[in-house]
Amino acid sequence: MTAPLRAGLVGLGMMGRHHARILRQLPGVTLVAAADPAGDKHQAAQSIPVVATVEELLTHRLNYCVVAVPTAHHASVALTLAHARIPTLIEKPLAADLSTALALAHAFDQAGVVAAVGHVERYNPALRALHARLANGELGTLYQVTTRRQGPFPPRVRDVGVVMDLATHDLDMTAWVTGRSFVSLAARTVSRSGRFPEDVAVIVGELSDGTITNHLVNWLSPMKERITTATGPHGCFVADTLHADLTYYANGSTRIQWPAAEVFRGVTEGNITRYAISKKEPLLSEHEAFRDAVRGADTPVVTLQQAAATIAAAEAVLASATTGNAVTPCLVRSRQTGANQRLTASPFSK
Repeated sequence: MTAPLRAGLVGLGMMGRHHARILRQLPGVTLVAAADPAGDKHQAAQSIPVVATVEELLTHRLNYCVVAVPTAHHASVALTLAHARIPTLIEKPLAADLSTALALAHAFDQAGVVAAVGHVERYNPALRALHARLANGELGTLYQVTTRRQGPFPPRVRDVGVVMDLATHDLDMTAWVTGRSFVSLAARTVSRSGRFPEDVAVIVGELSDGTITNHLVNWLSPMKERITTATGPHGCFVADTLHADLTYYANGSTRIQWPAAEVFRGVTEGNITRYAISKKEPLLSEHEAFRDAVRGADTPVVTLQQAAATIAAAEAVLASATTGNAVTPCLVRSRQTGANQRLTASPFSK
């Protein structure tokens, strides 16, 4: 029988306590220790040792580690783990800037150990079902992807604005579900609360195949909403990731005979289908995938290179909001060999 993997956890805050809960119940894994200089305020560690530093945590003979500290501390913690050759799962965003994200990716590449980033939306059942159906061509040629991610301000966020915290979910997820990279991003941002550089962002993007996207994110709404819509010639899919529901609105072939209804509903309408899908907690699915990757399986984890591409897209959003111009993410620019060349392969493809 294979011995359980010995897991460590750095950070016992709002996200860390959820990672601790999952690690305690994950088959084939034993959470052996945690590190947090502030101690265990949420009593998430329960009976395991809690130390103050990553160096102390390493004395517990770890097989892998989860990093759930504020984004500003990702680099120092993750580099220590990379140098110790410890497989590591890092909360998103990978880093506060692209240069740091690329340095982390290089460090783990040099160490030769698996590392991943917790873009947990890729494990949401509704988005996984959407990804599969788009890959099967069920919408035909994709026209547009739109997302809305808005709700009250989360007190846990102290070091990044809404673009790095929320929009990175949608930028990563959009590129992943379509299998395409962003080649252009334009945005406007404002700060109404005064707590961060921006707490509202409206983003328009173009993907490498010409698909257009738009994204609304904010921390100012009392209504929490997580909606992704993909539209094509056959209809549209709507993924509600709060409830893990996927609904299909088909284009119809039956002409409406009632003129008054036609005004509001369009020329034709088709069937509406809400799919029955298995609903496993996304964070649990993320941990299962990383556990299996540590054991050597070919599982769908989010690589540090993919997470760096998301940081590049987020930086393009912030640059556009500053300059007022559309911006090409710099990782895309570095791959282009001509002024009008489009990428045909995506770092988000499987």
